[in-house]
Amino acid sequence: MIRIITDSASDIVDNKREDLVVLPVSITFGEEEFQDGINLTHQMFYEKLIECDELPVTSQVPPFAFQEAFRKAVEAGEQVIAVTLSSKLSGTWQSACVAAEEFGDRVRVVDSENASIGQHALVEYALRLKSAGLSFEEIVERLEADKGRIRLIALLDTLEYLKKGGRISKAAAMAGSLLSIKPVIAIQGGEVAILGKARGSKQGNNLLAEQITKTGGIDFEKPFVLGYTGLDDSVLQKYIVDHEAFWKSSVDALETSSVGGTIGTHVGPGAIGVAFFSLYES
Repeated sequence: MIRIITDSASDIVDNKREDLVVLPVSITFGEEEFQDGINLTHQMFYEKLIECDELPVTSQVPPFAFQEAFRKAVEAGEQVIAVTLSSKLSGTWQSACVAAEEFGDRVRVVDSENASIGQHALVEYALRLKSAGLSFEEIVERLEADKGRIRLIALLDTLEYLKKGGRISKAAAMAGSLLSIKPVIAIQGGEVAILGKARGSKQGNNLLAEQITKTGGIDFEKPFVLGYTGLDDSVLQKYIVDHEAFWKSSVDALETSSVGGTIGTHVGPGAIGVAFFSLYES
């Protein structure tokens, strides 16, 4: 038996699988600390985010939480594959590695080198490989070999939260707002990178589509996830309709996911993203 364990930065909500465990990241608003996905839904998070003047603080999953989850699985006779948020974005990977030390070869930790729906796609891939009957070692090998093909590309609606987080200056944020600048970002090498900037939502959507094309195309044989930040998915649904040529002939249904606090803190509401395996590794 194999159990997959991940953290809530993967934005996997309403998990009903017994072979998948999602450990919560802590999110603190002022003096109030919440457990992502436990006592703080994505809806609640954005309601609080929109109202607050200062950004909330997110904290990594601590080693003892992984240790407890690993021990429960190992004592049940299972082997564990832990898929974590990128080690360059959080200490969660390190927490998992520290916790795994006492369990020897019963537990393997995989750095997704990704976040949110990109991490979600790798977890889904692990579950598919398990369902296909691959062995523990084979699954780990495939995850390590193929994770570099995952692309997460997103279009932001506002620069306000990048400004609040100190990632851009107030002057840049103000200029961007006046010009309706919509930045397109990606996870590259486990870190956030800005791919380009467009004026207005229409140009932004087109730039997002261009960046998807530049990767060489989408491997629809592997997991493919669309995500959105904020209180509703109306922006994402419009994007799906406007760019249905990407997937209309390839898939019967699209998996969509709300993006929670780990990434939502930094990009704010109104963002949309696409996570997929490219047809080749860059």
